[in-house]
Amino acid sequence: MGARSRRSAGNLPAELTSFVGRRHELGEAKRLLSTARLVTLTGAGGVGKTRLALRVAADVRRAFPDGVWLVELADVGDAHLVPNTVAATFGLRGTSDQAAGLAEYLEDKQLLLVLDNCEHVADECATLVAKLLAVSGGLRVVATSRHTLHVEGEHLLHVEPLPVPGDEDTGGGPVEAVTLFADRAAAVCPGFELTPDNRATVSRICRRLEGIPLAIELAAVRVRVLAVDQVLERLDDRLGLLTSRPATVQPRRRTLEAAIDWSFELCTPAEQQLWAQASVFPGGFDLDAAERVCAPAQDGGSALDVVTGLVDKSVLSRQNGTFGRHAWYRMLETVREYGGARLAEGDEAGVRARLAGYYADLARRYRTEGFGPRQSEWLGRLRREHANLRAVLEHCLSGSGRANQALDIAASLWNFWFGGGLVPEGCGYLRRGLEQCGEHTLVRARALYAMAFLAIQTGAPHAELLAELGELAEEFDDERLRAGHAECAGMATFFTGDLTGGEELLERALAGYRTAGDALLVFDTLILLAAARFFLGDPRGAAAAEEALTLTDRHGARWSRGYALWAVAIHRWRAGEARQAADLLHEAVALRLPDRTLLAFLIEALAWCHSAEGEHGRAARLLGGAGAVWRLSGARVGEMSPYQGVDEQCAASARKALGDDAFDTAFAEAAGFSLDEVIRYALRERPATRVAAKAAEPGGLTRRQREIAELVARGMSNKEIAAALVLSGRTVEGHVENILVKLGLTSRTQVASWLVGQPGPPA
Repeated sequence: MGARSRRSAGNLPAELTSFVGRRHELGEAKRLLSTARLVTLTGAGGVGKTRLALRVAADVRRAFPDGVWLVELADVGDAHLVPNTVAATFGLRGTSDQAAGLAEYLEDKQLLLVLDNCEHVADECATLVAKLLAVSGGLRVVATSRHTLHVEGEHLLHVEPLPVPGDEDTGGGPVEAVTLFADRAAAVCPGFELTPDNRATVSRICRRLEGIPLAIELAAVRVRVLAVDQVLERLDDRLGLLTSRPATVQPRRRTLEAAIDWSFELCTPAEQQLWAQASVFPGGFDLDAAERVCAPAQDGGSALDVVTGLVDKSVLSRQNGTFGRHAWYRMLETVREYGGARLAEGDEAGVRARLAGYYADLARRYRTEGFGPRQSEWLGRLRREHANLRAVLEHCLSGSGRANQALDIAASLWNFWFGGGLVPEGCGYLRRGLEQCGEHTLVRARALYAMAFLAIQTGAPHAELLAELGELAEEFDDERLRAGHAECAGMATFFTGDLTGGEELLERALAGYRTAGDALLVFDTLILLAAARFFLGDPRGAAAAEEALTLTDRHGARWSRGYALWAVAIHRWRAGEARQAADLLHEAVALRLPDRTLLAFLIEALAWCHSAEGEHGRAARLLGGAGAVWRLSGARVGEMSPYQGVDEQCAASARKALGDDAFDTAFAEAAGFSLDEVIRYALRERPATRVAAKAAEPGGLTRRQREIAELVARGMSNKEIAAALVLSGRTVEGHVENILVKLGLTSRTQVASWLVGQPGPPA
């Protein structure tokens, strides 16, 4: 891949307003980052830490070939979800030990990670950052927090408010706080500019607000309806009330609170009400959510009018690039916290009840409409709603008496958890809900199906789940539940290598789903049947695959179409039509869907096709790329016997044609590809060779894995290896597991024998 596309990697948002001042802080932050691997920007709320971090990241992005990546943590209420949130930013699918998966992914990357708003999850952030920095020598981290993370090697840069004019300011040169006020005022009141007549007043406003950027911006927006003298007068009135505040509250915090207080009081009652009620949306909201969750405006105005008023007052910001046709609104975290405090004084219980009802309805709508022309749109919407889903599920499962509602939501989203790379998170909510809701209900039965499906796909225990699901299916005499039990049991049987037994159960499931009229689950079972019959050599599998493809065309289900194209392609390959199969797989890869498990299946099957065409070098790279995507997906299907057997045959053919050294080099090169590089290589959008992101160790091992393999061969335990390499025990355990999988070994003692025949590591 060319240098230019590499440097464009990352997810930094575009700046929507001008960046004012901070020349010294910018220079100091970049200087620290050139020598330190962790730089934490500390300071009070509203002081501009986030904006400074983003500008620093934008300025240095060219130094990081694997990109600059922003992870916003303000929305994360559960500290245990920090690793998942960081992993999701890179498109990594959830695993039981997400931190270990992250460590392996970042091991040979050269990138900058920006962790924003760490203070409420500081301990988890500190643990994760320490672990990642220990593994990845090319990783740098910029964090923003109201206090330090206390990680070894952390360098601090305290962000102060902007400089303000002195009492004797004569207007000689620009002062950053005044410049910021003027810039933001001009944005809402075109034509506004500093003049000899208003400069002293603006200077006094900035001094009263102590140079706190958020407070200045909130005040500047008032120039749209007030003269600067009026702004100062009302600000003096508000700040004068601070004398009664507790002395333990820091002065600058009191100033910011006063500025927000004042902004709140200048809102209409309807705007105040919506401000408080909308604070329950940590991830933002659209107009439909505001209308459903927030109570009607007291003055009879529409939600649109009230939202418009809050946007005008800079309480809400409309996000650019929002998904679909709906505008999306968010509050700054400090502003949302203020609204939450106001909500706690009012009808918080009623608002949260409506919130739970809204997301229960949304999840059921997704389950109903999710196999249709809006399938991809729904997936994007749920990704956008992820922080809100977390918030409502946590609330419902935290003693609010709404655990059954949480279970309903989590069960309806079963394939979002799977396709969105959020399996551990989804399983966590389902497990907690099942523990709290022991009654025999249809909701519990649906949740058992969801939990069993996810567990089987990831190799987790599932026997008890299936047993209870079968009991409830009979108790309710429900054909869809019977079919669900048969589907999960058939899938589990198939994955353990009993193809005939799995096929029989899947046929029973298909008949039940047809009777129930559930198109999505008919499709899912057709795909599983097509796969089982493929490995059985049963020609009826091709018909099941073609029916699945027809079903996606009839319903316009773009995401599901990728699976159907895969199923048709592997049967074409089995029939000796490798070129036609590859064309179908290219079509599916070109959809660039976010489902990592699907992509792994597609790349794997492409390797088979190129092997059949005699393109063994390409087959070796595609096998390496498929392995990389499987690791990103977190699914374990590719390691199960039916699939693994075909991979081994393909690899054996390539080794015979290329020789061991050439095969290992090609495999290892692609094993180091990023997700985008795998896709581009599969579609022939990039050269066949490049400098590997990971060293081309024999067997496709990374440098770190080769190092660990040598320690394993010496007889060292995981604990001893962890101590020697300053890694966590879980990280080492994950590396050892991956080493055994890559080398096709079954025990640690075999690693020593394998190493005997290998050349030493490159210098």
